[in-house]
Amino acid sequence: MVAAGIICEYNPLHLGHQKQIDYLKQENLAVVCLMSGNFVQRGHPAIFDKMTRAEAAVRCGADLVLELPVTAALSSAEGFAAKGVQILSSFCDVLCFGAEDADTDHLAGIAKALLSEEFKSALRLQLDQGLSFPAARQAALTAMGMDSNILEKPNNILAVEYCKAILQQGSKMQPLPITRNGSYHDLQADPKEPSATALRALIQQGLDWHNYIPTPAIPRFQDAAVHSLAFGENAILARLRTMTDGDFEALPYGSEGLWRKLMHAARTEASLDGILSATKSKRYTRTRLDRMVMCGFLGITREILEAPVPYTRVLAFNDTGRELLKQARKCGAFINAGEIRTEDYQQLEDRCGDLYGLFAEIPEAPGRTEKERVYCHR
Repeated sequence: MVAAGIICEYNPLHLGHQKQIDYLKQENLAVVCLMSGNFVQRGHPAIFDKMTRAEAAVRCGADLVLELPVTAALSSAEGFAAKGVQILSSFCDVLCFGAEDADTDHLAGIAKALLSEEFKSALRLQLDQGLSFPAARQAALTAMGMDSNILEKPNNILAVEYCKAILQQGSKMQPLPITRNGSYHDLQADPKEPSATALRALIQQGLDWHNYIPTPAIPRFQDAAVHSLAFGENAILARLRTMTDGDFEALPYGSEGLWRKLMHAARTEASLDGILSATKSKRYTRTRLDRMVMCGFLGITREILEAPVPYTRVLAFNDTGRELLKQARKCGAFINAGEIRTEDYQQLEDRCGDLYGLFAEIPEAPGRTEKERVYCHR
């Protein structure tokens, strides 16, 4: 059975995602989705819980949905891609992703340039001038005579990171980019290629969102609890105001004294937006700060974020997905959770599950455990 992997968030799943799944099914490929759990890469809670989103994906054609571990989901684009490729490489033959410029050779060429020693030197020169990492990266590529315009588009950026990870890890997966028109940052929902940002706004405002969602997913989303950062702001503020100097220093993304700046803002500003605005500068993106704050709230230190993840959780599957799991276990890609020590990571998952409920409009009770369907990634 030939399997295609998709590293995704489905926050929420929409018509553009359905188009990708349909394409892979038409190519007679089994579809394995590695999906962020209750917290997503932008440093926010997912709008719907992970089980709701996973079940919706299977209704829309996915065969198997695995959870991208929270420490991968809250990583930078580079870490997000690298950890996703590492997990899927064990039993997927193809990695499918969207890109504005779906040219495999072009994307792979940029990825190769980013891994070169020449790029590292050029990047350092640009960073020393005070540029943010994205701006410095683009300027460094331009100085090398490369087409840096490709990194002006959000889907291309992640596509290049996937190609980088495949090259770095020597993965057997073949990259399969497909054209993704429109940006997931667009504020207006396009009828054919809606952005997740626009859909979240419609859902949170109580406006009609049904025309942008695949029909099989609508019943699953219809009565699901909506989560947002705004609903949990006071919980985040309570955590930030009680963190010690050492807690701030241990945060991921806090290098070059950024953790001190965030700490000072947390102790002087009244709102989360005030804290982030006071911390932000042209050198550091807002998304980096959002991830940093969410890591602080969840108790994820730099050491925890960088540690290997002991297992991958299975969220949903159909009959084909069940066969994929059997196939993966036969080739040693997955083993039973009881065969290795997982207590520390299970405690982190339990904590994240309990705290996610604070981002619902009506806070949800803690205590949901996740003992079943755990497979360990070797």
